[in-house]
Amino acid sequence: MWTGGPQFRKEEHTVKELQEILGISRPTVYELLKKNEFRWIQIGTKYRISKKSFDDWLDQKMENN
Repeated sequence: MWTGGPQFRKEEHTVKELQEILGISRPTVYELLKKNEFRWIQIGTKYRISKKSFDDWLDQKMENN
């Protein structure tokens, strides 16, 4: 088993992960993406959401409550 090289650090979330984190439906995640609430890219049919951008957005939402 190869254990060398740099350690992989996850820098993005998937739509499914946002569903789980926020406890919301898939269509609601897509609505947030459409509103550009945080940074994301589309690769083919998959969406990848910037972890930093999402974390900053979530922190701001929590501070406002």
